[in-house]
Amino acid sequence: MSAQDSTPENAHVLDELYDVILERRNADPESSYTAKLFARGENKIAQKLGEEAVETVIAALKEDHAALASESADLLYHLLVLWAEKGIAPEEVWDKLEKRKGTSGITEKAIRKPE
Repeated sequence: MSAQDSTPENAHVLDELYDVILERRNADPESSYTAKLFARGENKIAQKLGEEAVETVIAALKEDHAALASESADLLYHLLVLWAEKGIAPEEVWDKLEKRKGTSGITEKAIRKPE
């Protein structure tokens, strides 16, 4: 299955999740995990993102397909929470990716590298 096989219903799932995250930002931390993360601050959000990244790598190395998909979802969620905390809209990231389309990763990295 390729990314182009995505259906229109799920094509914007990350944008929709980001909107839900913003809605829950000021909810009661006792009833919303998202609100609890925001209440704990950017250091905790970044820490959780790091934990999810490690768990994603572990699932990949164990070659556990289902766990990798699940951990990837957790990783993306926590990344979106961090973006919201830092004021980064998904469109900013999508624009960066769009500009890199068709450019070799090696070339793109060299362009960004400070001299």
